[in-house]
Amino acid sequence: MTEPVYDIVIAGGGSSACVAAMRLVRDYGLRVAIIERGPRRTARLMAMPAGYMKYLGRDDFLEMHHTVPQPQLGGRGPIVPVAKALGGGSAVNAMVYMRGQKEDYDGWAEYLGSNDAWSYDDMLGHFRRIEANARFNNKYHGISGNLKVSDPGHISDTTEDFLLAAQGLGHSYNPDFNGARQNGVGIMQHTYGQWRGRKERSDAVKAFLEPLAGDERLTVITDARVDRILFDGERAVGLAYRQGGQERTVRAEREVLVAAGTYNSAKLMMLSGLGPAAHLGEHGIAVKVDLPGVGQNLQDHHEVPVIASTRGKSGYFGEDRGWPMIRNGLQYLLFNSGPVTTTGIESCLFYDPDGGERPTIQLYCAPIVYLDRDVSSAEPTHGVTFTSCLLRPKARGEVKLRSADPAAQPLVNCNFFGDPDDLRLTLASLRHARQILATEPFRSKIAAELLPGTALDDEESLTRYCGQTVKTNYHPSGSLRMGPDHDPMAVVDAQLRVRGVEGLRVIDCSIMPFIPSGNTNAPAMAVGSKAADLVGLG
Repeated sequence: MTEPVYDIVIAGGGSSACVAAMRLVRDYGLRVAIIERGPRRTARLMAMPAGYMKYLGRDDFLEMHHTVPQPQLGGRGPIVPVAKALGGGSAVNAMVYMRGQKEDYDGWAEYLGSNDAWSYDDMLGHFRRIEANARFNNKYHGISGNLKVSDPGHISDTTEDFLLAAQGLGHSYNPDFNGARQNGVGIMQHTYGQWRGRKERSDAVKAFLEPLAGDERLTVITDARVDRILFDGERAVGLAYRQGGQERTVRAEREVLVAAGTYNSAKLMMLSGLGPAAHLGEHGIAVKVDLPGVGQNLQDHHEVPVIASTRGKSGYFGEDRGWPMIRNGLQYLLFNSGPVTTTGIESCLFYDPDGGERPTIQLYCAPIVYLDRDVSSAEPTHGVTFTSCLLRPKARGEVKLRSADPAAQPLVNCNFFGDPDDLRLTLASLRHARQILATEPFRSKIAAELLPGTALDDEESLTRYCGQTVKTNYHPSGSLRMGPDHDPMAVVDAQLRVRGVEGLRVIDCSIMPFIPSGNTNAPAMAVGSKAADLVGLG
């Protein structure tokens, strides 16, 4: 069989890969192949804004990573799911469209020693380029891109209460978290919009790959696990992958791009001999380039809940079962309205518990009681969940190989609360969430605090509670960090080129030196867009 040859081959088919592939084909006329381990399509239900909730906790389109036991969490090893489908996180997530803060990207540029590259102004151009916003058209937003972005099609009464209670505590209302400022309370925009007359998920496949349907320059290979990068001397020349029980290879005449996700991109690099020499030696892997930073610098947003029940009916409890589910489904199909047109996570508050102008916490309001059976035996009921998500954790984790077997998951050390300041901010936000519950219009509607429960109020018991309940916000980043030449732990340079080899770049969230202060799907897409220019013009 003749080995397929392309200009560019991409390991992984997530958000960044889809954007990069589209632009490399459309704007630069290159032949591109994407190799994705997951299926080409998710369930039809996932296209509905509320549909993803039916798949929470399931492994249909997710890979569940059981992180190593954490001493600071009482021995817990939180589970971190990552996407396993074409489109990556954009195909399975809660669709929040959030870019982070200006200071995030300006911080990248400063760290790199660059005046402009990777700065906020630089990245803003990529955000605007790919966006088709249904509400905003200004210097912060675009309307001519492929990615549909819009407000929720339905707003819960509990969400409205949250907006008012937060303002009652002095937080200002913010109509656009991706505009001039991030701090304040408001409605989050999401990556969905009108498709064929109905509000649907705008994932990276629909936005960036489907418009190229029939273009012979784009090849998409799915249900295929990339096992290693192929080299000719010091140059990356292709990928070896396994599909349907068969070993296959593809060749790249120009470059190989890695976009397998923060955990699996680091794993692929190490399996290919690029990583810490001592660690590779432990698994009998020949070292091609000793890169000590591979797998280090792992960051992830994590959160702790405050949950309360309400005296009367509220939010979305019971709306996904029985007659309410049928009624809501019919309303969506017939009138394109109702609870199915929202993800259920409609609003949040960006603020700093220490009183600073730059937010350190993203406090989500979920109009439902979500109880983890591991920590509570209470029955789900009408209520509300606030989760305090830490935007810039100081702790750093790591990704290591479990074995040299490509089928084995990597070992992930999330290191949540590995820095005492991360816990301090989380505890402060937990107390602020309680203040919101005690503020009208919530105060008169709340029946009881279910978690942590009013009996837990001292520092020791709340610290223990945080260890028992902290969970990922699904944003792992940084394991192959971009950095300046003088940083020995930097894996890629400012052009995303892997140090020590030729023809190889990394283009996903693993390159982020510091995690952005918000949901990472939009930044991943912007990275993919910038990567396309670096490759296409390079």
